[in-house]
Amino acid sequence: MSDPSTIKMILTGKAVPYTRRGSLSGISKLSRHEVTVTERGLVGDEQGDPRVHGGPEKAIHHYPFDHYSAWARELGSLALLEAPGAFGENLSTLGWTEETVCLGDCFKVGTVTLQISQGRMPCWKLNDRFAVKDMSLRVQQSGRTGWYYRVLEGGTMVTGDRIELVERRYPAWSVTRVASVLFSSTLNNEHIEECLGLPLTDSWRRTLEKRLEKSQIEDWSPRLEGPQA
Repeated sequence: MSDPSTIKMILTGKAVPYTRRGSLSGISKLSRHEVTVTERGLVGDEQGDPRVHGGPEKAIHHYPFDHYSAWARELGSLALLEAPGAFGENLSTLGWTEETVCLGDCFKVGTVTLQISQGRMPCWKLNDRFAVKDMSLRVQQSGRTGWYYRVLEGGTMVTGDRIELVERRYPAWSVTRVASVLFSSTLNNEHIEECLGLPLTDSWRRTLEKRLEKSQIEDWSPRLEGPQA
């Protein structure tokens, strides 16, 4: 259905103590040549807070390496941006971005079938990762968030495998467009109701339904700023 890209890098990481008291994170990941994939994600990959990270609806995080040059221009020369993995991603590619992939898109990678379940909602751990106080907000406002997959068919994938779009159910709803509704700072009931007609993850659906019910945007600061260090 579309020209395939290839997997530039596959990454996994262990959950270890992080920057703030009592916190854990698997954001620091290492390159892997070949991985086994199950409905829970890449075997060997861990999340520090399973309440908000990981699980079947956020099994694998994909972040376009295409964005790294823009971040380097904005943040300056950082060793963190010299190779994939800065954003805690599991998959790195060139060619696919939030503007060119859509909610519900299905991809074939090796013997694995993946489906885009949602975009990423950046959190405070990116602030500490980059030592930039508002990094999570910058990621959110830029639209350069990456996205998550659910695993429709497990198997194995290898660095250099083709990642090919095999089905597109919602061509009008790019990840960028869905995120523009979720991250809007103003209420637009029409846009919210349109978005609620999509197969959203439960957490995104609850967020938008609550907005309609309360007629207000929720407070993002706990997610973006996190607990006191």
